[in-house]
Amino acid sequence: MYTHILRPILFSLNPETAHNLTFLALKCLRYVPFATSLVRMASRKESPALEREVFGLKFKNPVGLAGGLDKNGEFYNDLGNFGFGFVEIGSLTPEPQPGNPKPRLFRVVKDRAIINRMGINNNGVKYAVEQLKRRRPEVLVAGNISKNSNSINEDASKDYETAFAMLYDFVDMFVVNISCPNVSGLSDLQDVSFLSDIVDKLLNLRMYFDEYRPILVKVSPDISHQQLDEIVDYALMSGVDGIVAGNTTRTRDGLSIPQDKIDEIGNGGMSGAPLFQKSLSLVRYISEKSKGKLPIIGVGGIMSGEQAQQMLDAGASLVEIYSGFIYEGPSLVKKINKYILAHMKKEQSEEPAGGRK
Repeated sequence: MYTHILRPILFSLNPETAHNLTFLALKCLRYVPFATSLVRMASRKESPALEREVFGLKFKNPVGLAGGLDKNGEFYNDLGNFGFGFVEIGSLTPEPQPGNPKPRLFRVVKDRAIINRMGINNNGVKYAVEQLKRRRPEVLVAGNISKNSNSINEDASKDYETAFAMLYDFVDMFVVNISCPNVSGLSDLQDVSFLSDIVDKLLNLRMYFDEYRPILVKVSPDISHQQLDEIVDYALMSGVDGIVAGNTTRTRDGLSIPQDKIDEIGNGGMSGAPLFQKSLSLVRYISEKSKGKLPIIGVGGIMSGEQAQQMLDAGASLVEIYSGFIYEGPSLVKKINKYILAHMKKEQSEEPAGGRK
């Protein structure tokens, strides 16, 4: 139904218009009798074998929704109904900001890719807190936080501290976004001198709260191995709970459309199918560098259950989808979880008698 009916309709519209209409429809579904129950019955795949304990949290399954779709923390429960093990909201900044001028969101349908230069448009962390207070989360929620675009990097830590403190009691974990390519200078915060200044303060601030909230750092797939090595070493020494690998890419590798069409779209971070191999390599590198000691959320270009399993095999503890959700539809979550279950059963059946040697 999604692939043959809904997607063609949505893809005939401007991407941002389609996004807004989709979320309006989700809001309307809240008031349709039995709609929520029907969505859950159709979308969820539940099994004790899918459950994961990572960062001290219990996940019903390893498939999450990446940040950027529910920018303001308004639809985490609605999206959770589609079977996600967790939903990442944001990025959220201390003050509201409009983001970059439109048009700023583009589809490359032929390659199942999305290019955006949204610029972290959001209503601010206070607005998100109001939403979280109003509707108790029924799914694990990760709060993705960042600095305001007009804040200089030397003062960035203040923005992260503010967003962190305001959001702390209302989410289950944090993702520190220091790698978005659509805000000038933000990816410079991946330099370990900037990163440590930000994250050290968040780690210290966490000690003043009663509950423990995991802190993860989101890195770019474009980062050099030298810089990544420094981040991994810092994470292992400092007490960072994990890495989200990774963000969108500035490169256009894997696109088959003519160069003039790429130039027409212009700047922005690319997500979707062309990013998968790059993200997979990033996950594998971090896992090997940390010797498996650093939990990883693998994200970037996952379009099938097989690709999600490849991420897990490469060292990810959990995975997230975004563009796959747009191109393949809500059923992708269930398909991934079914594939993971089938893969586990196949591995168990292939074990020699008496278990693994």
